[in-house]
Amino acid sequence: MAAKSSRIRLYVDHPLATSERVALSRDQAHYLFGVMRLEVGDTVALFNGRDGEWQARIIAAAKKNGVLECEAQTRPLQMPPDLWLVFAPIRKERTAFIVEKAVELGAARLIPMQTGFTQAANRLRQDKLQATALEAAEQCEATYLPPVDPVQRFDRLLDDWDPARRILFGDETLAGTPATLPNEAGPWAIFIGPEGGFTEAERDRLRGMNCAHPVSLGPRILRAETAALAALTLWQAHLGDWQ
Repeated sequence: MAAKSSRIRLYVDHPLATSERVALSRDQAHYLFGVMRLEVGDTVALFNGRDGEWQARIIAAAKKNGVLECEAQTRPLQMPPDLWLVFAPIRKERTAFIVEKAVELGAARLIPMQTGFTQAANRLRQDKLQATALEAAEQCEATYLPPVDPVQRFDRLLDDWDPARRILFGDETLAGTPATLPNEAGPWAIFIGPEGGFTEAERDRLRGMNCAHPVSLGPRILRAETAALAALTLWQAHLGDWQ
């Protein structure tokens, strides 16, 4: 039986280089051999967020483990733009949706944020959201895995904010006005509030920062997860790697 050349992709926390051997975890072995039915001799694409993407051949396969050997780099590391998404957690499945789509749209770092109207932060599972980011990176053929930070409080986050990183924040009070964005390259962050938006005090604090830029995301009030996607798309089209 001819070996299969697969576009199955796996993230591994292991150096990748010619002839480097990579041991699989139990879950990875189950996925490759139990679910996808790959065998010794088949190939898988590997990435670790540092060494690009590599074609690796299966040299050992068992129910609970396996070994791959790197053969050749298929793509170099491609870093996303220096853009963070700072968002207020909402319902579990919708928060996972934000993380998944943010990875697909090219966010480099994801920071959950506790705001005045945030209700779901105490139930947030950072490990689950990081796993969601990993799965999204595997599926969208990214070579970099964005980290998902622990939840941070809005005020403490801004207390330590580096003013060199500009902030784009969705301001629902501007709904219906044209969306404008300064044509300034460099590090950016997008701030998206929860259902109900930012409190008046939070909007005032953001508006008082020289590095922060309020923006309308259209003539209608958007759900939080839609606002995150709209803001990421706006930024990417204007300043990011979609140009």
